[in-house]
Amino acid sequence: MSGSTDRFSRLLALVPWLRAHPGVSLEAAAAEFDVTVRQLRDDLDLLFVCGLPGGAPGDLIDVSYSGDQVTVVDPQTLDRPLRLSADEATALLVAARALTDVPGLVGREALDQALRKVEDAVGNEPAGHVRVALDTHDEVLAILQGAIRDRRRVRLRYLVWSRDEMTVRDVDPMRVLVRDGHWYLEGWCHRASAVRLFRLDRIDGRGGAVVLDVVAQPPPTATPRDTADGVYRPGPDDIPVRLDLEPQARWVVDYYPVSDVCELPDGGVSVLLRVSEPSWLNRLVLGLGAQVRRVEPASVAARVHELADRALAAYAEEPIG
Repeated sequence: MSGSTDRFSRLLALVPWLRAHPGVSLEAAAAEFDVTVRQLRDDLDLLFVCGLPGGAPGDLIDVSYSGDQVTVVDPQTLDRPLRLSADEATALLVAARALTDVPGLVGREALDQALRKVEDAVGNEPAGHVRVALDTHDEVLAILQGAIRDRRRVRLRYLVWSRDEMTVRDVDPMRVLVRDGHWYLEGWCHRASAVRLFRLDRIDGRGGAVVLDVVAQPPPTATPRDTADGVYRPGPDDIPVRLDLEPQARWVVDYYPVSDVCELPDGGVSVLLRVSEPSWLNRLVLGLGAQVRRVEPASVAARVHELADRALAAYAEEPIG
């Protein structure tokens, strides 16, 4: 039996090859892919239960046996070559090049080879304007990767979400990593005298990451955190707060460290936040306004109502005209 990686690659290549050689014998196909006939039969049996999302019979790959001959009847798009527009290909290149700078990347040679192929394809595209949208934190990522490579300290302007406070801190960077779709910098924070994780989209994009002419020297005790179970670590005194949100406020899930996310019937979402400093939560709920359906516990909801009433009263006292 072959390894899972080899088998996956073979399955992807097997469908278009069989489509190009209808009625080929099992022996010839096995010889082409350098496997035994038994292994090939196992691969074909696996293909029977693969296909498009849905899992219905019409969504699965259909393979036909006739004696010792095999034909793929319905490949479910796997026989079609991948076609990218110039915009898509260039955006893919930008993302892949950023990935190549990640320290300790596994499979670097395969990524470099894929990059060369995409670059060749983009080079053959008709001339024209190519639009690649670069988020601000992509620029920050490039700065931080350079600092790690050159072993330089960085100065960050960083938003602490739990206090809604912009802070300035010097950090000896250790690594960048991706968790749950977000980029993070891990490094020794001189302000906290500890290893900290900094989410890149909370670093001020207007000069919020500056490389200093100081050698980065994290102390020997600075070790990377285990993020297998998630990045956020709530404190023992944090208050659990439940928010039921309208569909327009789903962005909260992506921006704040929420847990126990529950979908609501009409597209809304219910989330649990653990709060150490209530002032930022009050501002969040007040800013969302009618996009918040429910706040629990009742004490937190009462405080938000009190602040809202106070703000409305202040507006009422303003002279008009």
